[in-house]
Amino acid sequence: MSAQVDPRRKEKVNRYKAPQNQGQSGASSEDLMPDYMNILGMIFSMCGLMMKLKWCAWFALYCSCISFASSRVSDDAKQVLSSFMLSVSAVVMSYLQNPAPMTPPWAPTA
Repeated sequence: MSAQVDPRRKEKVNRYKAPQNQGQSGASSEDLMPDYMNILGMIFSMCGLMMKLKWCAWFALYCSCISFASSRVSDDAKQVLSSFMLSVSAVVMSYLQNPAPMTPPWAPTA
């Protein structure tokens, strides 16, 4: 058996170099959408709890899911989890207080 020869050419290998931020601060390059969705989720869940608005509670759950899905591993898991649990409790409490189906905010009240 003959020895296997590596078909790759060493002179053609280009190492990956991370792009440098040229004059930009590190905060402007990071994605802030998870943080915005987290804050929106908390605001809407408080509105859903205090004002008994079911659509606010559902929107809070939607924002919390987006925040959870978009968060990085390095983000604080406690904050994301507390926002998610707050929005779930807003949905549960709004239906415990009034089990009637949700009516959209634009629908005329009878």
